[in-house]
Amino acid sequence: MNKGNKLAIVGCGRWGINHVRTVSRIFPEKLSIVVDSNPEAATRVRTISRDIRFSTSINAVLDDDSIDSVIVATPAETHYTITKDLLEAGKNVLVEKPLTLNSAEARELIQLANEKKLQLMVGHILLYHPGIRMLKQLIDDGKIGKVQYIYSNRLNLGTVRSEENILWSFAPHDIAVIQYLIGRKPIGIEANGAVFLQKDVEDTTLTYLSYPDNIHAHIYVSWIHPFKEQRLVVIGDKGMIVFEDSSPGDKLKFFRKGYSRVNGLLEKFDGEFESVYFEEEEPLAVEQKHFFKCVESGQTPLTGGDHAIEVLEILEEAGRKLMSQKKKQMKKDFYVNEYAVVDDNVEIGEGTKVWHFSHIQSGARIGHHCTLGQNVNVANNVVIGNYVKIQNNVSVYEGVTLEDYVFCGPSTVFTNIKDPRSKYPQAGSKYYVKTLVKEGASLGANSTVVCGVTIGRYAFVGAGSVVTKDVPDFALVVGNPARIVGWVSEAGKKLVFDKNGVAFCEKSQKRYKLENGRVIEV
Repeated sequence: MNKGNKLAIVGCGRWGINHVRTVSRIFPEKLSIVVDSNPEAATRVRTISRDIRFSTSINAVLDDDSIDSVIVATPAETHYTITKDLLEAGKNVLVEKPLTLNSAEARELIQLANEKKLQLMVGHILLYHPGIRMLKQLIDDGKIGKVQYIYSNRLNLGTVRSEENILWSFAPHDIAVIQYLIGRKPIGIEANGAVFLQKDVEDTTLTYLSYPDNIHAHIYVSWIHPFKEQRLVVIGDKGMIVFEDSSPGDKLKFFRKGYSRVNGLLEKFDGEFESVYFEEEEPLAVEQKHFFKCVESGQTPLTGGDHAIEVLEILEEAGRKLMSQKKKQMKKDFYVNEYAVVDDNVEIGEGTKVWHFSHIQSGARIGHHCTLGQNVNVANNVVIGNYVKIQNNVSVYEGVTLEDYVFCGPSTVFTNIKDPRSKYPQAGSKYYVKTLVKEGASLGANSTVVCGVTIGRYAFVGAGSVVTKDVPDFALVVGNPARIVGWVSEAGKKLVFDKNGVAFCEKSQKRYKLENGRVIEV
């Protein structure tokens, strides 16, 4: 080992505590310290051994030169940052799956590990299961002939997560195994899913993989299933192998079943199954031993960087296919042009149309029967009412609210910060000054609305005008800065008042009264 021969474990939640127990049993002399941000985790560690140091700060690991190896079992969203800090501090790292949440960050970590000549391994534990290792040997020995099809079911009424969907929670295990068994990258990936319990978090997914030489596989995962099932079936042209890790006995079986062609005709062969013996050993212990051996010998881990990247790339592509499926489902109620971009966590009402090159950002809420023209940007958390029309080249920034029936002419400009400076950025909703455009108001082409104003109901802002202060209901404003030059009806017709200050609009069939410098309906 490089600096010392001590190990640290970072994270001792539901799975991390299993790492603590296993290391304490097989390599008690190696474990130096356990780190967890929750101080109550110390109690769980003490039930295993009172000799294990505990800390809530990862600096206790980073600054300790006697520690050269670390197991990371923290939430997936923390893997990249923690692993990077550990590698930069010269530590070999075993990270629980997935290595990171995207392949770009994974490549960065792998490059860093290579530069520092450190081991970086991902905890795809099933590849260290003796049953899976035996299954791989049977395939390589030609027991089932040419592999044709693999399916993997991972089902349970299990822990429901909010930070990741079932694909990222369960399927990495199955993808890792299938890649291990086939040894090649897929040439086609499809995925479908369904959401039941939480908004935008898939509870069940079906992923379909196709490989060269007409090999196919599917992965079905769900955390809302009535019973636990972990079943892997590998079908060849000479037989089939079934691996059921959740089975109390006969976990690995060979079935002499299938079809063969005799005199040009297909004939079924259906023989008895035989149990395949393999020596039982705890997969987590095998995984840890492999990690320590790789650290000591310098050999490449079975689940090293290249393997981790393959799994992540498949997960990412499957995730993109799930998103594509969501967009197709949404298009049943509204239209989004194929060249528009709609982020996650967006609400769009029935009958709304989003045209070319527009972008709707996360958190935006758009009502029904709206029209968004070309190159319209709707920023995070913007609220747009019903029957709103936004013409081409308009950016509706966070902090702007458009009520029902608002009209924004081409190249209307909104702002959301009073004193912008590139050198002194003010990003975040707490800095944004709110703007409200009330029901039925119209903003002419190339008009500018400086943030912090309210534009009243059915007001009309002339083309090219710059609004710097509140505009009353029904007011017609023009110029820079915009000033009141008249009044309009709900239908946008200019009002002509009689000697009593009353006007009638034939189009809207409504009467209006001017009093105290304001117009009201009568």
